[in-house]
Amino acid sequence: MTIEERIQAAGGGRAGAYLELTKPGITGFVALTAVASYLVAALPDIAYFDLFHLVLGTSLSTAGSLALNQYLERAPDGIMIRTRGRPVPSGRIPEAHARFFGWALLFTGVAHIWFWLGWLPALVTAAAALLYDAVYTPLKLRSPLATPVGAVPGALPALIGWTAHTGSIDARGVTLFGILFLWQLIHVLALGWNLRADYERAGFQLIPPGSAGLVAGLMVGYAALLALVSVLPTVLGMAGNAYLGAAILLGAGMVAVAVAFLRNPTRRNCNRVFVGSLLYHPLLLGTMVAGAL
Repeated sequence: MTIEERIQAAGGGRAGAYLELTKPGITGFVALTAVASYLVAALPDIAYFDLFHLVLGTSLSTAGSLALNQYLERAPDGIMIRTRGRPVPSGRIPEAHARFFGWALLFTGVAHIWFWLGWLPALVTAAAALLYDAVYTPLKLRSPLATPVGAVPGALPALIGWTAHTGSIDARGVTLFGILFLWQLIHVLALGWNLRADYERAGFQLIPPGSAGLVAGLMVGYAALLALVSVLPTVLGMAGNAYLGAAILLGAGMVAVAVAFLRNPTRRNCNRVFVGSLLYHPLLLGTMVAGAL
């Protein structure tokens, strides 16, 4: 299927193009992360009104940040095979319209969180967008350090949800942030290695140069750290023994697939790391929320 055919298959007209600009799958993923963190902090005392505003504000701000990212990356997106059909490089949305749309959503989301949930979760939300669009996005074209830098805004939704209930940042909130930070590193390295040819074509530097052994070694190290940090919620009284057992099993699974990739760095084994990371995130947070009930 050609790029033009894929664009036509996407359908939805102008409204569909704007929705695509917000990357709704990722936006929903971020909102669910913030919700899970809020529930861990709040259970059994859930303020459903606050939870609604957390979802709405986080979704709006995330959608705006992602739209701005697509505007900022319109040139390299137009080069990569995977992203040529996106709304801005394909011409379905004018550049100026994408920029205004992104800023409008981002400002509305941050303001909404500030008004309904307080200044601290709003500040964390704004910091996540700033780091993602103003630091991570340009750094992707300059240094592999973009991956650890980008893992920070990727993990900050945990603190958005946490501070929305507690109004403060403590060791428990930082632990959630640390878990998601390490998870993000594994997830992006696996994605970056699998798509390295397309990323290199556009000039993106998400993985360190050199052999696959270096990337795989980093994955193993991050997975081992993740397995250790993921037991801390039980130590800190955030979840019980059922969560601890799940965290140990999930952590061991991530280490196992990372080691398999280190031993045999094939695309198939890297896909297993990537898919494993996609399963790890909701399963770990889900058992953590269940353990807080």
